[in-house]
Amino acid sequence: MKVYLDMCAIQRPLDTPNQVRILLEAEAVLGILSLCESGVIELVSSEALVYENKQNPLPIRRGYGDAVLARAKSTINVTAEVKERARQFLRHGVKPLDALHVALAEAGKAEYFCTCDDRLRRQAKHIEDLVTKVVSPIELIQEIEK
Repeated sequence: MKVYLDMCAIQRPLDTPNQVRILLEAEAVLGILSLCESGVIELVSSEALVYENKQNPLPIRRGYGDAVLARAKSTINVTAEVKERARQFLRHGVKPLDALHVALAEAGKAEYFCTCDDRLRRQAKHIEDLVTKVVSPIELIQEIEK
């Protein structure tokens, strides 16, 4: 099973656990990464994730992001087709970088795009031809355990 984690999901274990939701999502992400190590999940990365991670001003978070992205079996490049697909997502109100990430996940044939962004998950539900399923870390764990 191929999974694309966006940067907010990747970084969730480093967030301050001042809400139950953050704590649960952090544990779910750590579980997902453990499943990557055991071979149950194949992590998909992208040029956009590498770029976004490099923009992080905090060395600890940037280093952690690098370590997670290093576990990926493949890194998807931004192509003209990916950019065009991302433009289609913009019409549904998806923010530009999020649209690019979702398009890259599709190009990488990821079954799941995992994010902690509720708005993005809501918007994705309205994209009828979306191939990759957009889920939260908790939803992904539930899907895997079915």
